[in-house]
Parts: sequence; C-alpha cells; structure tokens
Amino acid sequence: MTSLPTLPAETLPAGIRSRHIDCVNGLTMHVLEAGFQTEQRPMLLLLHGFPEIAYSWRKVMPMLADAGFHVVAPDQRGHGRTAGWDGAYDGDLNSFRVLNLVRDTMGLLAALGRTSVTAVVGHDFGAWVASWCALLRPDVFRSLALMSAPFAGPPALTSSAIPPVDPVHAALAALERPRKHYQRYYGTRPANENMWHCPQGVHAFLRACYHYKSADWAGNKPFPLASWSAAELAKMPTYYIMDAGAGMAETVAAEMPSPAEIAACRWLTEAELQVYADEYARTGFLGGLQWYRCRTEGVGLGELQVFSGRSIDVPSLFIAGRNDWGIYQSPGAIERMQGTGCTAMRGVHLIEGAGHWVQQEKPAEVSRLLLEFLNPLAFRNVLDT
Repeated sequence: MTSLPTLPAETLPAGIRSRHIDCVNGLTMHVLEAGFQTEQRPMLLLLHGFPEIAYSWRKVMPMLADAGFHVVAPDQRGHGRTAGWDGAYDGDLNSFRVLNLVRDTMGLLAALGRTSVTAVVGHDFGAWVASWCALLRPDVFRSLALMSAPFAGPPALTSSAIPPVDPVHAALAALERPRKHYQRYYGTRPANENMWHCPQGVHAFLRACYHYKSADWAGNKPFPLASWSAAELAKMPTYYIMDAGAGMAETVAAEMPSPAEIAACRWLTEAELQVYADEYARTGFLGGLQWYRCRTEGVGLGELQVFSGRSIDVPSLFIAGRNDWGIYQSPGAIERMQGTGCTAMRGVHLIEGAGHWVQQEKPAEVSRLLLEFLNPLAFRNVLDT
C-alpha cells in the first residue's frame, strides 16, 4: 500500500492541514493538524473510532487550536490515507492488537519530536487505544478524555490467554428472533465485502450507519442493561445486536434516512459525508474490522492480562451523547470506569441532543467540556516537548 496525496484543502476547515509522517512503526501516517503555526504549544492527540478517520475531528480541532493547543489527529492503522498496514484478512492480524496501536501513537509522537502530550483524546474504538496509552505511559499521555466508550479496566488474569467461548452468543442465536453481536460479526470474513460492495454503495451505507447511531434516529433512547445476557442485549438496536441472517449493510439500510432528513442534517452534510465515502470506497473496511477481530479472537489478550488490576491514574474525563447506546453496551462498564478503571475521573458528561458521533453532532459543547477539563492541566507543563 503506497502513500496517497494529502486531503484537498477545500475539504478541510480553515486552519487545518493534511500531511504525512514517515517511519511510524512501519507506517506512513496521514495526520490532520491545527495550531501548528506556533511552536512549543501544548499538544493534544485525537484518536478516531470506526467507521471513521481523522476527519471526524474536523469540527473540534479549530476550537482547540484557538485555545492555544497544537492538535494532531491521525488516520490510525488500517484507516484513511495512512499506509504500510497489512490489508489482507489472512495477513498480519497481530499488527492490529491494541499494544501495537499504542506503539503507533508513540512512534507518531517520536516522529513529531514530542516526548509527551497534554492529553490523548479517543472516541469509540479510539477510546480503547487512548485508554491503554494512558494506562501504560502516564508520563507520556498526561491526561485522558474518552468519548462514547467507557474503559472498565484491563482484562482479568486467568489461566489461559485464549478467551473461552462466550455462551451469550449461542443464547442470542437461540432467541425467538435469532440475533448476533455486531463485534463478533465484524470479525468474520464476509463482513468487509458486505459493507464495501453493498448494493446501495458506500456513500449510502455510511449515511445510514451515521444516521442510525445518531440522535437523529428517534429510536435511540438508551438505558442501563441489567446484565450481559441475551435477553438484555437484545434490547439494543440492531446496529449492536444484529438479526442473525443479516449483514451490517442490510441492517443499516433498513433505517436509511429520507431525503428531507438528509437535507436537514447539518452535523454531517453530503459534502462532508463524501470525504468518508471516498476514503472507504478506496480502502474498504477491513483495516478497522481487524481491530474488532483482535478483540473477539483474543489476539494480544495474554499481554493485556499482565496489567490486570492496574488503573488509569492520570486526570480523566468521559463525554458521550445522551442518545448513545455505546455507554451501556457493556453492562456495568461505565460504573467500573468511575470506580476502579480511572482513579482521577474529573467528570462524566452526557450531552443532550447527541448520539454516538458526539464530537460531530455537538462540537461546540464537546470543545467547551474539553477545554474546561484541560485548562488547569494545559499550562502545568506548557512546553511538553
């Protein structure tokens, strides 16, 4: 996979540039930057989720830069215009395990000449990477902001580094309306083809996906689940607990917004959506799906168990949309995050009128909360180089 041109300037808000950074853990990493014009600013590292790219931070980056930060958002391994990753299903799955994704971030900082950052900010699966960054290297990642995905702590130390078969999957399949967990589906061989070459096309697939998980979809009224059981999990929408016979393309197509709803969607215009569609139409979805496959197949689980019982002790913040089921998809996770997972949690904020894509749906509110959190931290070590 070779490097591609940078994103065209006309697709980016003023003050954001697109460029490539070489030699980052075997990658040529594509990044977006804001606040780069002034040297020795405190730095923020923003890590996206799936199916997203660095572009998902475009709305908050200028606000954070205006507040005095150098803001860097990479296309992570397997995504967007970052090159050097294995694009084969039967290729090097090990390279997508979480500790290697942490190594990617460390390599990026080294290439930028930084030894630390004021904060690492992660959304969705990017929150999982950001959490491990802060847990493993608190000297480098001096504070943490998580969005949409709570961090409940490292996996328990067991006698085996291979995860046992979770009986919940058989129980989901045995329901009167047979179901399956989306993460388990994402790890299967057909998943990439189903989404990449779906009948409706990548643009329409992503439109439906983003709509279905946003506050625009009226059915997103999440609540805590009582347990990790088939009956409880099946209460979630089908983008999490899918019908057994459906792929994700068919699942989201059933909730495709109307032309009027699309026209009214100001947080993700058709022009903005086209940026995502162009990237995923070119790369497919496998790079991000391999992240999920590592989790469901237990790739790297043994090395994560070494950190069992360890907590994240740097100042931390959690932000999500009030209409985001991601808060509750793992029952008890948000409570464990606030109890033992993050010992210096400064706040948990659920933003009204936002779903899963909180930094795009409500960028001003997200930026305000981030800056309130960062203000006492930002100038503690202003020259965090």
